[in-house]
Amino acid sequence: MTESGRKTHDDMTMSPASRVLDRVKQLGRAFRDARSGAGAVEFAILAPILLMLYIGAFEITVGMSVAKRASRAAGTIADLVTQTQGDVNKAKLDAMKSVASSIFVPYTPNNLKLKISGISISAAGVPTIAWSWQQDGTKPYGVGAVVTLPADLKNPSSFLVHAELQVDHKLGMFLANTMSATTSTIQISRDFYFRQRLGDKIGCSDC
Repeated sequence: MTESGRKTHDDMTMSPASRVLDRVKQLGRAFRDARSGAGAVEFAILAPILLMLYIGAFEITVGMSVAKRASRAAGTIADLVTQTQGDVNKAKLDAMKSVASSIFVPYTPNNLKLKISGISISAAGVPTIAWSWQQDGTKPYGVGAVVTLPADLKNPSSFLVHAELQVDHKLGMFLANTMSATTSTIQISRDFYFRQRLGDKIGCSDC
């Protein structure tokens, strides 16, 4: 009997389940030996991962740039206020919003929140609010309220200017459309303390 005859005879004597299993094995061997579409399959697997890594690196870079600008803006504002000769007023403090916006260029600060406070430290080393202002013109802190300061800033009979800045950084690309507005927005907060440059203290005439 020839080889083909034996195969035909074996096929006839095999059970349906065995024939199905044998066919699956044949397809598996054919799939294993086929290499013509391997590049396309590998690209389809790796491309989304590489794209996510690229977009993630881009988002981190932008976020770090915004955070650096937030630090620079808060420090610059506190420094400018401490250089005031005499008292400040709401008009001058309100101009600090433009200072912050100019530092954030080319980014536009979203939901900018700015607070500036004058902190008087008594001879006993107790820091209290002398005046405070925030971007809507109201007082965020009550006059005379005791505040918490780092130990190295509690110099008796001294004065500090405290600038607090907060902005919302919204993810521009990375899964931005698949997340809620809350989870796709990162709050970046920075604050700085500076001592007055001239005189014993800085007041605010209309805060």
